[in-house]
Formats: sequence, structure tokens, C-alpha cells
Amino acid sequence: MLAIRLARFGAKKKPTYRVVVIDKERARNSRSVEVVGHYNPVAQPAQVHLNRERVDYWLKQGAQPSDTVARLLKSVPAEAPATA
Repeated sequence: MLAIRLARFGAKKKPTYRVVVIDKERARNSRSVEVVGHYNPVAQPAQVHLNRERVDYWLKQGAQPSDTVARLLKSVPAEAPATA
């Protein structure tokens, strides 16, 4: 089963995270299927960059978001489709 969760990167006391699609049994920072975003909680305000198209694709494929990723998905509004 796939999960969408955070993988920690960055220096000690200065974390940054990648939002990754990964097999649920794998370790936190092991090889992921795809990187779908970034999260920097240290920046003021916190920076969240998500590729919503890919996140939505993986959710439709059955990937389960972690609690933190679900909260980030709610805080970042989905972009409205462009009208021509």
C-alpha cells in the first residue's frame, strides 16, 4: 500500500521536508516512488509547495495521506482551473 508522507531533510535544528509517495512499510527517508512537494516549517510564514495534480493522481490510485500531509492539503487551496 502506498502512503503520501513527509521525508525529513535539512540540517540539524533546521528541518525541511519533502512530500513523497512511498510504500507504507519503507523507512522514512528511504527511496520513494515520487516527490510531489516540499514543506519548510522554519520559514516565516511556513512554505508549502505541492504539485496538486500529482497528489490528486496518487490519491485516486489509493495512496493514503499521513495526518500531517492531510492537514497540509487542507491548508493549501487547490488552484482554480484557468478559463479561456
